[in-house]
Amino acid sequence: MQAPTAVMDRSSPVPLHHQLKMALVEMVRSGELAPGDPFPGELRLCEQFGVSRTVVRQALVQLEHEGVVDRMRGRGTFVAAPRPAQGLVQSLSGQYEDLAARGLHLRSTVRKLELVPAPVHVAAALEITEGEPVVLLERLRFVQDEPWVLVITYLLPDTMSWLQQIDLSEGSLYAEMERRGIRPVHGRRTVQARRAGKTTADDLGVGRGTPILLLTSVGLDRQERPVEYYEALHRGDRTVFEVDLVRSGAVI
Repeated sequence: MQAPTAVMDRSSPVPLHHQLKMALVEMVRSGELAPGDPFPGELRLCEQFGVSRTVVRQALVQLEHEGVVDRMRGRGTFVAAPRPAQGLVQSLSGQYEDLAARGLHLRSTVRKLELVPAPVHVAAALEITEGEPVVLLERLRFVQDEPWVLVITYLLPDTMSWLQQIDLSEGSLYAEMERRGIRPVHGRRTVQARRAGKTTADDLGVGRGTPILLLTSVGLDRQERPVEYYEALHRGDRTVFEVDLVRSGAVI
């Protein structure tokens, strides 16, 4: 690490740990520290910025909480990889579009593509009868070649004919659906916290019991007909969900 990018201002009402945190964030944003780079040790930061070890620890705790660094027991502190963000409200876009808009590369491994009887919860989401045939599409998705999310999508059976003809390893399912006149225009999404079981942990490259996020989504067309239902199991340490809030009747 080079000379400090900011000098701690002891006359400022801003706490020293916050000043230090912002100085370190700027070093990451500027590229001086890149994802995967080790952070300097606590003592080195103390010497470089002229602050106490308590101040350094407070700053590192905040950086970890905000996803800027990963602190690994026995290994040290490292600059965290960017956390892909996905919108929950105001836009119904697919994961491919969400990440492409942020300059991130998403690829998929298609693990299942088959017709199955609709389970109870899937039938309810798609407004069909339990046991009716549905397409099951299971994909393990990678961002920058790191496992990110396991997506299990259920579609109506007439999609199987064209799904078998396309390559979904690098493309967008939503884009393929729209080419065929199937356009989800709005939907319902929920997010729940879970702990990874052994199979999911192995798929996502995390430890068993690691926190993960389960996103469920139903996409509806202009006639309010469900056209897709999916469950996405996201790595909690690599995902941020963005929510846009609008106050009903607000005067601007």
